[in-house]
Amino acid sequence: MTVVAEPTPSGTVLATVRTRLVDWIPAIVVFCAGIAVWQLSIEIFNIQKFLLPKPGAIISAFWTQRGALWRAGWLTLKEALGGFALGSAAGILVATVLARFRRLGEALMPIAIAANAVPIIAFSPIFNAWFDPLSSKPRMATAGVLCFFPVMVNTLRGLTSVRPAQVELMRSYAGGELQIFRRVRIPTALPFVFSALKVATVLAMIGAIVADYFGSFGSLGITIKNSVALFDFETAWAAILMASILGVLMYVAVSLVERIVLQWDPTRQERGTA
Repeated sequence: MTVVAEPTPSGTVLATVRTRLVDWIPAIVVFCAGIAVWQLSIEIFNIQKFLLPKPGAIISAFWTQRGALWRAGWLTLKEALGGFALGSAAGILVATVLARFRRLGEALMPIAIAANAVPIIAFSPIFNAWFDPLSSKPRMATAGVLCFFPVMVNTLRGLTSVRPAQVELMRSYAGGELQIFRRVRIPTALPFVFSALKVATVLAMIGAIVADYFGSFGSLGITIKNSVALFDFETAWAAILMASILGVLMYVAVSLVERIVLQWDPTRQERGTA
């Protein structure tokens, strides 16, 4: 009798790590090529620093002022996280209600689309009037509005994408609406939800920084605004770099949670959510 040895978990983990590293190679190559083109373009065309500073000057400013940038980034990150949590939770809740009451969803969806078409910059002064402009609430609200719509739309799409055969099977076993929702609709919707949450992480950072321009102290948006006013463009770009790093970290954090939660899903790779 021949015994087939199962692959060890450590071997599986190493293979996964190698696969992920290989997947990142094209992105790293494109990033390095972009930096090289950036640097060469400045040298060849003599581009002034107020239009586009050199990458080396930006990195130098980032390192020199890393303490101040980190403090500003921490303030903006808290605002972005607060808006991300509020907007995502509200989006999931509203999508759940609309999935349960289809007629209500059909009536409210055009209104939601119209509201989503309003530029986010228009909300910031309104939220400053509603809340204390010196607190973080207006920035969180602005970030929350940006996160709300993609999460709501994607969650609703996931909840309503259940195959009729699955629902009929549950009903044949005397499953009620609550059981169908918990055992069929929610598992089906999870990949859609996580796709929206990853988009929302970036939108939350954008919303927080945009809202900073309308009233904030010591955050990344104010750092960018003040640096440009003082013609310190290297620091302004360094603050943009810090915002990008924080946005990527938020995205990666949600991706890790997605990987843990969706381990049970055998169709992850087919949908490209792995």
